[in-house]
Amino acid sequence: MKIYLTAIIKAKEEYRAEVLEVLQNMVKETQKEDANERYSLHQGIEDKNQFIFYEIWKSDEGLAQHNQQPYIQAFGAIVDEKLKEKPQIYTTHIL
Repeated sequence: MKIYLTAIIKAKEEYRAEVLEVLQNMVKETQKEDANERYSLHQGIEDKNQFIFYEIWKSDEGLAQHNQQPYIQAFGAIVDEKLKEKPQIYTTHIL
């Protein structure tokens, strides 16, 4: 069953450019993964420090493998220092 994931990320203003660079690398690398069907990054219009991922995964297993990739681990390493708060992550299925 496909997994639909939305992640909301809020960068600290002084780290916005650095966070964006990490997120853009995640997009580039993730789009190479076989289990990925969609991985798009959006930036807030009113709040330029807010980034939103919209993702579609072929399976739970594919998403689990994705979360173990080095570029995802690199993002995890900057969360505490460079984000305002932990990312909000919503996983859903189509009804």
